Amino acid sequence: MSTLYIRLPTRVAAGRAADQAQIGCAFALATDAGSVQREGVAQLSELAASVAGAQRLVLILAAADVSLLRVMVPPLSPARLRAALPNLVEDQLLTDPADSVVAAGRAIDGLRTVAVVQRDWLELLVNIMLALGARKIQALPAQLCLPYRSGAVSAAVSAIDTGVERDISLTLRLAEEEGIGLPLLSQAVSAIAPETVHMLRLVAPEAAVTLYVPAAEMQAYQTALEQAGEQRITIEADSWAHWITGARNAQPDLALGLSGAAGPSVDWGRWRWPLVLGSAVLLVNVLALNLDWWRLKQEANATRAALTRIFQEAYPQETVIIDPVLQMRQKLAATKRQAGQPAPDDFAPLAAGFAEAWSRAGSDGQPLPAIAALEYHERALLVRIKAPGEIPLAQLQPALAARNLTLTQQGADALQIRSAQ
Repeated sequence: MSTLYIRLPTRVAAGRAADQAQIGCAFALATDAGSVQREGVAQLSELAASVAGAQRLVLILAAADVSLLRVMVPPLSPARLRAALPNLVEDQLLTDPADSVVAAGRAIDGLRTVAVVQRDWLELLVNIMLALGARKIQALPAQLCLPYRSGAVSAAVSAIDTGVERDISLTLRLAEEEGIGLPLLSQAVSAIAPETVHMLRLVAPEAAVTLYVPAAEMQAYQTALEQAGEQRITIEADSWAHWITGARNAQPDLALGLSGAAGPSVDWGRWRWPLVLGSAVLLVNVLALNLDWWRLKQEANATRAALTRIFQEAYPQETVIIDPVLQMRQKLAATKRQAGQPAPDDFAPLAAGFAEAWSRAGSDGQPLPAIAALEYHERALLVRIKAPGEIPLAQLQPALAARNLTLTQQGADALQIRSAQ
């Protein structure tokens, strides 16, 4: 999985280009481990292949275009927080909140970091990236992508050739959740370096500062520091390593403020063949289940027809046949009763079987409770115990099962006996 990082020039510098898709930007293609595979400066339109090939795209917006606010926010759900943010920061903005994208980051010490950027600028960038084939887009403030050191200030001089002019700006991270961007008016390195040192002394008069500058210009900045007699500022070569590390932990993501337009999307191309294969397997299983159901249905119909035919042959006078098996059992039971043979669920067989099982349960010398009454209804024998006592169910149930009888206890003083046949 690869991630494409793009550092954009300021909106003012990019606005001078005739075609926004042709503005220059710094980019780096990195792996999940953070190692840079490719980097350089190119126009947005020239990055179409890299944008479409990367699983994730991170836009690092110029610090001068993003305002960071620290706001006291009540505990709200994410959806309510997004709806309430414009009203919470309205009094701190010079423009209408509807014209801005507002996104909330993490909460620290009871305050939440809120980033604000012009909506039309961010929408333009996101639409360009989506047209180039971007799948998932993040938009992060550049000042929060710089390394953070407690009690120190991080700064970086960015020089991006937009195709019309060279956009030079100073990005500062003043604290963990605070940062600003300042434009640099000079173009020559010999003039930019003293101007940068002067701004740093004004913005951070006491804190230690780490200044990241292009590797080829380090000597010019070192000379400017010596001339200014400034020892709090340390010069280091700028590289994509610290930008990528900072972007991984940076919040908030301004792209989330565009109502999901730049949110994650499914790459259906990668899932085409798995979906086709899964659909084919599902179709085969559905067909197999339907064929098996049809076969079993045919067998059931044939079996019912055979049972119905046997019942009609045995009892030709019967014209209504609903359940041939049940009706056959009823006929056989009626025939046995007419012949003087009791049915298994008649009173006499149930009572006799229970009496034998009851006597056997008490054969081990265990006293049995007295029987108060025997009741017969709905082809079941209900035995009521005179005084609730210890009923030997462990001995009684096997004895009844041996006589094809089942036992169900009906409360503490009643037993129900049924035929198991």
